[in-house]
Amino acid sequence: MTEAIYPDLRGKVVAVTGGASGIGAAIVAAFSHQGASVVFFDRDEAASQTLLAELGENVAFQHLDLVDLEQLNHGFNAAVEIFGPFDVLVNNAAHDDRHRIEDVTPGYWRERMAINLDHHFFAAQAVIPAMRRKQKGSIINMSSIAWRVGLPNAPAYVTAKAAIEGLTHSLARELGPSGIRVNCVLPGFVRTKRQIENWLTPEFETTVFASQCLKRFIEPENVAAPVLMLASDCASAITNQTLVVDAGWS
Repeated sequence: MTEAIYPDLRGKVVAVTGGASGIGAAIVAAFSHQGASVVFFDRDEAASQTLLAELGENVAFQHLDLVDLEQLNHGFNAAVEIFGPFDVLVNNAAHDDRHRIEDVTPGYWRERMAINLDHHFFAAQAVIPAMRRKQKGSIINMSSIAWRVGLPNAPAYVTAKAAIEGLTHSLARELGPSGIRVNCVLPGFVRTKRQIENWLTPEFETTVFASQCLKRFIEPENVAAPVLMLASDCASAITNQTLVVDAGWS
C-alpha cells in the first residue's frame, strides 16, 4: 500500500496504547515511518519486543497494564522522559471477547469497561496538560462499528465502544479552545492475526463480504492510514468527528 507522507508528523511525539499487535502495531509502524517518535504501551512483553526489533530507534515500548489506572498515570509520566511531552495520543487498546447476556456478572461487566473504555479517558487526562501548554494536540479514540451494527454476543464490548464515541464528542467540545482536536475512528472487521484465529470462519467471511460494499478484507494498514491523516496538520480543522473505516458495512 502506498503511504502518504505528512511532513509535519516528523519529530512529533506520539503515544499509542495497545500498540504491540494488530491495528495498534500498524499504527505504531505508520507513525515511525513518518519520522515521528513513538512510545507504545502494552502488557504483551513478547509481542512488544518483536515489534521493537522491526522498527527504528524512534520507537520505544512502555510495559503497562492499562486496567491499573494508577499504573497508567505513572507509566505515561515515565514515558514523557523518553522523547518529551506527547503531541498525539491514539487510544487503541481493546479486547473484543464474546459473552452471552445471561452469563454476564457485575464483576465481568466492570472488567470489560476497564479493558475497553476507562483507560481512554485517563490516558487523555494524562496528556492533556502538556497539550494545553502547547495550545495544540490531537487525540484519536479507536471505537468500532460493533455498536452501530449491534454485534451479537458482546453487549459489554458494544456498550464500551458506543461510550468511546460519546467521550470523543465531550472531550472535543471542552478541549477545542485549547487547540486540541479529538476525533474517533470506527473500524469494521479488520483482518488481524487475532481475528483470523478467533472469528474468521468461511461462514463469517461470507457475512463480512455480504455486509460490505467493498468485497475485500480491511487490513490493519488501512486503519492506520486515516489515523495518520487525523493526527497531521492536514486535519487541522477536523475535530469532534467520527471516521468509519468499514468498507461500507454500516
